Amino acid sequence: MTALVVEADGGSRGNPGVAAGGAVVIDPETDRVLSVIGVYVGIASNNVAEYSGMIAGLRAAFEREPESVHVRMDSKLVVEQMSGRWKVRHAGMQALYREARELIAGRPVTFEWVPRASNARADAAANESMDLRESFRRDL
Repeated sequence: MTALVVEADGGSRGNPGVAAGGAVVIDPETDRVLSVIGVYVGIASNNVAEYSGMIAGLRAAFEREPESVHVRMDSKLVVEQMSGRWKVRHAGMQALYREARELIAGRPVTFEWVPRASNARADAAANESMDLRESFRRDL
């Protein structure tokens, strides 16, 4: 597998509130969804949920041993932090940032901000996880 795309999102119903992250792993050549992941995080902020969805998507993508991964998210904060342009000041997010950095550990990963309307698949996974109040993964 040469390259994969991870679309990731997170949400909370209240901030903080019931929260979950979501991600889809996509083959960019065919636009075929390979995995759908929902990560229930309990009561948390939207930003914690965003990081949780991204990390889960990266883990699922790396299991397929791609040459590279391109992450698309509608969270400008997470994209800018992961790209190294913005500092991570919030203590709870620093731990998630470090976890993501350790997971990436020298692998070719790029980040792109996309409009919310372009991130519907990951948003749906996050909402499903919030509705179920549990984590899930479906490999298709």
